[in-house]
Amino acid sequence: MALGLFRKKPYEMLMEEMKGENRLRRILGPVGLTSLGVGAIIGTGIFVLTGVAAHDKAGPALILSFVLSGTACVFAALCYAEFASMVPVAGSAYTYAYATLGELFAWIIGWDLILEYAVASATVAHGWSHYFQDFIGIIGVRIPDVVSRAPFDYNPATGLLSSTGTVLDLPAVIIAIIITAILVKGIKESVGFNATMVGFKLVIVLMVIILGAFYINPANWHPFAPYGFAGVAIFGKTIWGQTGMAGEPLGMIAGAAMIFFAYIGFDSVSTHAEEAKNPSKDVPIGIISSLIICTVLYILVSAVITGMVPYNKINIDAPVSNAFMQAGLPWAQFLISLGALAGITSVLLVMMLSQPRVFLAMARDELVPKSIFGAVHPKFRTPWKSTILTGMFVMTLAAFLPLRILAELVNIGTLLAFVIVCTAVLIMRITHPDAKRPFRAPFVPAVPILGILFCLLLMFSLPSENWLRLFVWLVIGMCIYIGYGRRHSVMSKWRPDGKKIEKI
Repeated sequence: MALGLFRKKPYEMLMEEMKGENRLRRILGPVGLTSLGVGAIIGTGIFVLTGVAAHDKAGPALILSFVLSGTACVFAALCYAEFASMVPVAGSAYTYAYATLGELFAWIIGWDLILEYAVASATVAHGWSHYFQDFIGIIGVRIPDVVSRAPFDYNPATGLLSSTGTVLDLPAVIIAIIITAILVKGIKESVGFNATMVGFKLVIVLMVIILGAFYINPANWHPFAPYGFAGVAIFGKTIWGQTGMAGEPLGMIAGAAMIFFAYIGFDSVSTHAEEAKNPSKDVPIGIISSLIICTVLYILVSAVITGMVPYNKINIDAPVSNAFMQAGLPWAQFLISLGALAGITSVLLVMMLSQPRVFLAMARDELVPKSIFGAVHPKFRTPWKSTILTGMFVMTLAAFLPLRILAELVNIGTLLAFVIVCTAVLIMRITHPDAKRPFRAPFVPAVPILGILFCLLLMFSLPSENWLRLFVWLVIGMCIYIGYGRRHSVMSKWRPDGKKIEKI
């Protein structure tokens, strides 16, 4: 049994799968992939979480928090790009782990990616709901309070959950339904819709930077780091930096751990390798280009917002549009809220587009039921059943769970995925040194090792309850793997020498 847990999927088998009929349509070029990356990255992170991170964690030092998170992502992105060029199939880090670390680690990362994409989608839906209500509020329309937000919220001052007096977040549920319907229709329609949203939100982000620069008050940047430059804890015990009232770490590094969510998305480009026209070339371009573009924009936007408004007066729910309202520019608030809606919609689309592709890869290996998660629509060529299930999952989480809990849970899951990918690159360089690598991560082993260290630093900068939630999630996943996946796995039907096991 122990040996079976670490059986690896041969590189040759991955390539053979690409010749089957049950595969996705190749229609994405480098521009489309970069658009998907930018679409996934710029959204809730910059339009929503900047407020929480600046207000509660870092202050104006949020600028450096974005630099730190971006640096960690650069190392991980180079590792993702190498793997995506080698193994141009759906599944992202799950597929890479299966080929290098074995089935058990592949399951862990696949289950972890569900935490990243599906829970991230719920977080993004929350952000969309906040900006939608801010937008319609400008024109005098209000959603009934009872269906305006999650029924409870997390109070960072006490570390406890408190009732909000509501029933559910209805706008978040509605947008999840709409996006699910678009994704079932087809990848071409999804990419076209996304490209329109990306173009609009980039115009708005540039407007925020250029117009906001005229309203910066340098006094708002003092003190630059009111919570300090640290913020590192080990399983709940702060070892470097200030500690909040609930025991959570505070400071620039703690802020980087929280706004790491803002960078989630560049890795989603790798989940669409199977739909790329020339995956070995186009996917690395899409991953690296989207990350560079967004990192520069993030640093500039965070500098503008913290310069326009004192960090302790930044609005947590809609920080960017509210900053312009405080500056006496209601027309700008209107445009920014509209742009934020477009931006967050595109993020939600790409996140919910990526999750079913991970399920598809796992279903091909029969670690999850193939009839459900491996079903590709005969007309639309989309994984329609898993797309609908993903939509239902996102709707449920978005309706009832608060933003802070969802965001931090996504961060720790994504950081774990990045650690595994960087580790897998090191292993693959040793076990398959002669494998064809159209794109090679530079300065190996330094780049993957730095990626591992930076991601672990950010993981340890998250509050302790996130480690507990991650542990519970992984335990649930292991129960499913032992009860179903291990016995049904495609690899369980093959002997180590490559011969199929004949049943008597």
